Amino acid sequence: MALRLEQKQAIVAEVRAAADGASSAVLADYRGMSVVELTDLRRRARDSGVYLRVVRNTLLRRAIAGTQYECLGEVAVGPTILAFATEDLGAAARLLKGATREFDELAVKALSVGGQLFGPDDIDRLATLPTREQAIAQLMATLQGPIAKLARTLKEVPAKLTRILAAVATAKEN
Repeated sequence: MALRLEQKQAIVAEVRAAADGASSAVLADYRGMSVVELTDLRRRARDSGVYLRVVRNTLLRRAIAGTQYECLGEVAVGPTILAFATEDLGAAARLLKGATREFDELAVKALSVGGQLFGPDDIDRLATLPTREQAIAQLMATLQGPIAKLARTLKEVPAKLTRILAAVATAKEN
């Protein structure tokens, strides 16, 4: 089905808006996937806060021109599905990495973070980044460690004194 100019402009504007609010992007080749599999992937993307769109390569190049994801234009060849992580930096990478394990036809082409282009082998680095909540929990655990150790140390002083007094009292009774 041929798209009219207004439809193409709307697609470019939508993808550009998603690119402006995104923290990372992943391009994948979806050749060979069924409609049911693509629908399932789109549902998962919605659930995880990822913008997922099948877009023509020429429209993709126009949409990302002038954004930090312009570097993805050089690898946009063949059937391309685009995933932008809007909330969590690694959400799109986690989604597509998990989907590549389940759907053999899906293959990651490239990813981009902060204007840098990375190959498909680097998806593990981005996918293993903690979520915002996990990062905050790790930070709190790190900050809590010295405070907890100080509290245990301060608590040990009176406990040790009590044990010594109990030992002295036991020794005097004997």
